Amino acid sequence: MTDLLVAVAMAVPDPGGAEAPPGSEGLLAILRWVQWVALGVCLAGLMAAGAAMAIGARRGEGGEHMGRLGMVLGGVVVIAGATSLVSFLATA
Repeated sequence: MTDLLVAVAMAVPDPGGAEAPPGSEGLLAILRWVQWVALGVCLAGLMAAGAAMAIGARRGEGGEHMGRLGMVLGGVVVIAGATSLVSFLATA
């Protein structure tokens, strides 16, 4: 098993430095814009879920909206994780 891991590690090319490749600034700027837009959409979704929970609480349906709230928070976690991973890989 360790021989396989060593072979895979040897097959991965070394980029030859710790900086991002030339011309990647534009891509990183686009990714930052996409991150902020996506997080803004998630924030709007959280507000909509909160409003639906408040309206539903008056009718006795408050618990049905917890699934929607969980989906929105899951989306925030995926967006934050993806952007962290991309920025780590781009600067490493």
